[in-house]
Amino acid sequence: MRKKPKTKRPGKVQKIIKSVIPEQPEKAEIAVEGADHLYREIRIENRLEDEHGNEVKLKEGADVEVVVEADVDATVPTSSPRKKP
Repeated sequence: MRKKPKTKRPGKVQKIIKSVIPEQPEKAEIAVEGADHLYREIRIENRLEDEHGNEVKLKEGADVEVVVEADVDATVPTSSPRKKP
């Protein structure tokens, strides 16, 4: 299986946003380092899974890594490919 192209960016949880509707999950607002100023913050459902399959949540101020991954078919080369040694 081919590896998917990806990039990683550091981020920090700026705040936890509680839902006004009890049935909806809270959100974690994450500031992504290196992103354009107007698009720096993303909000995701504050629900993660640890290595044992237990549900966990992010804490405010937590350092995180934001990973963007795409199928090979969804990318184009930017220059000539590197040759493997």
